Amino acid sequence: MSLTEEIKEFALDLGYSRVGITTAESFSRHIEEVKSRGVMYDFFVKNPGNPLNGSEVKQLRPSAKSIISMAWDYSQKSFPRSLIGKIGRIYQARCYNVPPDRINGMRYQLMVNFLKQRGCQIGHGIFIPERWAAARAGITTFGRNNFAYVEGIGSFIVLSSIVIDEELEYDEPTMEIGCPKGCTACMKACPTQAIYEPNKLNPRRCIAFNTLFAQDGNSEFITSHIPADIRDKMGTNVYGCDVCQEVCPRNQARLKAKLLEDEFLIKKSQDFSLAKMLNMTDEYMIKMRPLMYSYIKEKKYFQRNAAIAIGNLGNRDYLSDLEIAMNDPEALVREYAAWAIGKIGGRLAKQVLENKYAQETADSVKKEIKTALFEA
Repeated sequence: MSLTEEIKEFALDLGYSRVGITTAESFSRHIEEVKSRGVMYDFFVKNPGNPLNGSEVKQLRPSAKSIISMAWDYSQKSFPRSLIGKIGRIYQARCYNVPPDRINGMRYQLMVNFLKQRGCQIGHGIFIPERWAAARAGITTFGRNNFAYVEGIGSFIVLSSIVIDEELEYDEPTMEIGCPKGCTACMKACPTQAIYEPNKLNPRRCIAFNTLFAQDGNSEFITSHIPADIRDKMGTNVYGCDVCQEVCPRNQARLKAKLLEDEFLIKKSQDFSLAKMLNMTDEYMIKMRPLMYSYIKEKKYFQRNAAIAIGNLGNRDYLSDLEIAMNDPEALVREYAAWAIGKIGGRLAKQVLENKYAQETADSVKKEIKTALFEA
């Protein structure tokens, strides 16, 4: 058995759904595409960590010869209905940016260990453009919603790759759009019109981007501010968004399939509460962390997202929770709680806002209360 065959067999034995191998040559088209998007992607292109450099693998690691691309199917079990529309499926599945002490993090580490045992030198810390690598390795095609798709599974996959210094047998690329001809279901369904052309996404309008990346300190080009017109369309999404995948014809077979329940998720769904997230304790954050440890580290951003979700629900039963949040030590939390109170509206909402305005010291919060009073 050749090394290539050994690698593929071991990856499949670990549970990966597909594994393919491509060269370590430049992803020049990816670089061109990202740079052509201008200010929409300045947070990425101008990031001090230079993530775009990972598209030029050989510049970072001249000895690199091959990229092993693997796809994990995270939709093998069902997702609780109560979490759909709140937490993206990929995060519920605990398989993205996973710490090595979790099973989905250990799987990748086992693959790395196997390659080292076979004498392969690993290129660590290279930010590979995963969707491009997977298509070039022949395991996925592109979707107009900017996701990668595996035949027979759909887009509910997580991709990972490993750079090695060994020359292997390479697979035929499948760098093509696999969507039905003329289908624009994802573009029509996107609440914020973030998919402005087929295969083109404005991340700053993407609900998932705003729930996950809108944090101070992530980049000089990103802040914690979420524009009001985006908030209005975020629904109850507090961590990710699956709308463009849910409407896709290529995902319907899996979405309609009768799947086994995930007992861990059932338990977590019983613990989940927008009110508890809004006024999140450290204990509650630890409890929910396995579903949401990919991007957000500070609880104030979870609280902000919960406030937006509650405001969009428009349920007056949450006013007492929002009133408590108006006393939070974080101005960001108070600011978005004020927005939510104004969104809910009514006499009691105005009364809460007026009372809090008299006590508030932060200009950003006072400004939001004024706007909320006008809306309420």
